[in-house]
Formats: sequence, C-alpha cells, structure tokens
Amino acid sequence: MSDNLLPHKHNDEKLTKNIMKELKNIDKFAIIADIFKQLQDTNRVRLFWLLCHCEECVINISALLNMSSPAVSHHLRILRSSGLITSRREGKEVYYKATDTKQSKLLHQMIEQVIEISCPN
Repeated sequence: MSDNLLPHKHNDEKLTKNIMKELKNIDKFAIIADIFKQLQDTNRVRLFWLLCHCEECVINISALLNMSSPAVSHHLRILRSSGLITSRREGKEVYYKATDTKQSKLLHQMIEQVIEISCPN
C-alpha cells in the first residue's frame, strides 16, 4: 500500500488500514444485510420476538398473532432459512423457537431496546 491511503488524511493511518481491510470482507456485511432483510416485515419481527420467549406450534402462533396458519408458515420459512429460528418435530406437531445464537440474542435485545419493550416473565 502507498503512504497515501486516502485523498484526505483525517484519521490515524493504522486505523484507516484496519478499516479498509474489514470493508473488503463483503461476505460478512452481506450476512448482516440478509438478516435485516428477513426482519423487514412487521409480522416477522413480532414472530421472531415471540419465539425468543417461548417455543410454539403454528396453530398457537397464528392465534397469538391473529394471522392465518399459511401466512405464519410463510414467515417461519423465511426466518428459519436465515438461521434465526429452529424447529423440532414431536409426533405430527412442529414447534418453533429462536436459535440460541449470538446473532439471535443480539437481535432480540435490539428489538426490545428500540421499541422499549421488556421480556415477559
């Protein structure tokens, strides 16, 4: 790299080099953009928040969110494909809950802080 990393020198050169290195990791930024894309729908955010607090089946989720089962299933598929929720089968019933990952926990906290809602006890 040349001595002049940027046209204007506003920051420490080491900091600028580190920032430039991280900005090249486009795949990492794409992961974050994809997660936020999954949460662009109000019902999906509500569904994700619900599943951060309990494990539920589609019928109960439909009743809690006042939505049709097919609509809930659609949103569950999207959240599951993004890795934010997981499912398990018990007989004919499938139960869903938020994944126990750093990303899910951070999103859960972010939702609660932004809308000033707290975890139900």
